[in-house]
Amino acid sequence: MSVYHAGSRAVQDQAGVRDRADHVGRSLGQDIKPVAAAFLEQQPLLVVGAADPGTGRVWASALTGRPGFVRATGPRRISVHSSGERLAGPPEEARGAGRPATTHAPPDDGPAYAGTIALDPRTRRRMRLNGRLHPTARGFTIEADQVFSNCPKYIQRRESYETVPDRTPGTPRRLTALGAEQADFVRAADTFFLATVHGAGADASHRGGNPGFVQVASPHELTWPDYSGNAMFLSLGNLRADPRAGLLFLDWETGSTLQLTGEARTEFAADGTRTVRFTLTEAVWTPDALPLRWSAPEYSPANPDIAR
Repeated sequence: MSVYHAGSRAVQDQAGVRDRADHVGRSLGQDIKPVAAAFLEQQPLLVVGAADPGTGRVWASALTGRPGFVRATGPRRISVHSSGERLAGPPEEARGAGRPATTHAPPDDGPAYAGTIALDPRTRRRMRLNGRLHPTARGFTIEADQVFSNCPKYIQRRESYETVPDRTPGTPRRLTALGAEQADFVRAADTFFLATVHGAGADASHRGGNPGFVQVASPHELTWPDYSGNAMFLSLGNLRADPRAGLLFLDWETGSTLQLTGEARTEFAADGTRTVRFTLTEAVWTPDALPLRWSAPEYSPANPDIAR
């Protein structure tokens, strides 16, 4: 049985990479290998993406903690201890147990799906795990449906980080349009995270490039180029099946975050290049949201030059 749903297949066929996708798709499994488990336990940051069961809107949220706050607790399960840790999420979803919007109890008519990505700028490695989420007394667990790693392409290297314990998060602000400060924040970004969903799952992925690779077309619209990747088209395939999307931008020095929720679609040009166009429904802007301060980036050699 294929690891891909119809949305991913449609994009693979349009891009002419079905055979390559079939080859790469063999790397998707359900088991968390020992090297992946060891990688997870070293991370101070986890990005979680899924649909809020109350509103249906898709969000990407950042969760931080001391290394070990996320770990493999079974051959196909990770546990996240979020109590007392720092969450960047929409205000009301961040109250209570400190869980992101995606970790509330699932609705009665089915499971809650979540996608996660752990990215380590120090080593330019990343691991993605998608599955079914279950709240716990100290956070949540995810039973894995897909576990895989990606190549280091487009990841900016940051040599080190420190925790700033006295950093106080600012008051989150809900927005329906990007102001000048948020637009500049997006234009300066070299990294963001993209949350997408489909009928039986969710996914969180990384997008990287030189500053300026994300364009602010208007206060309600962003665009970015879809650079050549692993040919699986999990994110774009999800968008083909369901246009809802969540974006997370973060400042790696100050910890400020900008979360966007809305819809996205992929535009194919005659030369085969792809552009993703995102339309904003709502945003949450949180100054100093995360306690991590990373060193300056060394941009990935894979990043295409940005036409100014």
